[in-house]
Amino acid sequence: MISQKAKYALRTLAALARANDRVPMLIADIAEQQKIPKKFLEQILLDLKHRGLVRSKRGKDGGYLLLKPAHEITFGEILRMIDGPIAPLPCLSQTAYRKCDDCFSEVECDIRHVFARVAEATREVLFSSTIADTLNEKSPVAVTLVG
Repeated sequence: MISQKAKYALRTLAALARANDRVPMLIADIAEQQKIPKKFLEQILLDLKHRGLVRSKRGKDGGYLLLKPAHEITFGEILRMIDGPIAPLPCLSQTAYRKCDDCFSEVECDIRHVFARVAEATREVLFSSTIADTLNEKSPVAVTLVG
């Protein structure tokens, strides 16, 4: 599962993308619109600012703006930035690889083979989906849960 912080960061970036590049959004407006606690949002925006994704503008017409175009910001980039590695097993992580403590052979591990496909499919979707895609996704997606 993704963290609440990552979910809020994605919603914040989508709100900024919807607002237009030239119209800064106030923290209070984003917080109210996206139902994000204001203090938590301040921390998120500070993280996004330090990572070069948003900028703040001071003054009468101040607020926050996207620094990168929405079509260049991927879900995968944000999730990795906020939550860390995107892998169901540590031996499948591209950024924080480590051998599983109880594994005798990665080549022969049946569990790893299945989760390697899951990890690859997940990364494919997350790194090909951008904040701009959220602007076009108006209808809810039907999801079938198995289990």
